[in-house]
Amino acid sequence: MRPLYLIGFMGTGKSTVALALAELLGTKACDMDEEITRRIGMPISAYFETEGEADFREREHEVLEELSEELSAAGGGVISCGGGVILRADNLACMKAHGTTVLLTAEPQTILQRVGQSDHRPLLRGKKDAASIASMMEERLPFYEKAAEHRVATDQKTPEEIAGEIVKITENAENAGLRK
Repeated sequence: MRPLYLIGFMGTGKSTVALALAELLGTKACDMDEEITRRIGMPISAYFETEGEADFREREHEVLEELSEELSAAGGGVISCGGGVILRADNLACMKAHGTTVLLTAEPQTILQRVGQSDHRPLLRGKKDAASIASMMEERLPFYEKAAEHRVATDQKTPEEIAGEIVKITENAENAGLRK
């Protein structure tokens, strides 16, 4: 199995679904934001303030490459990507070379309910309303659509339901590829 990359806007459920999906598949789950936080020794929001977004994106790329190599060598796994990982073309190339990308989506109101109380989302500072979230999502939509091989809506579904849906669509795609 190739690594599965869960991509999508913040609050779509990537981290939670990655755990459920890894359990269902009997494989390893990696959370890029957790790994970056461990390496930099501070919350990502603090790193954004002190070092800036450009430096963070460079760290994010390094982690993506390392996790991709590790999981490819191990025969697969699930990587929960940060919401902005798709903004860099070299990240997209890395994901396409190593695995399969699944875009998790949710309505702006759902995202607001999930992350509205969090202070750990630097891009949401002063923008904790559905209209602002919708606007940010719209800006990133072309990047997500370019990166996504599969798409799964997460609104009003449990992580286990979403994981099951991902397994079904990726297995169907793999089987269809084998018949060609």
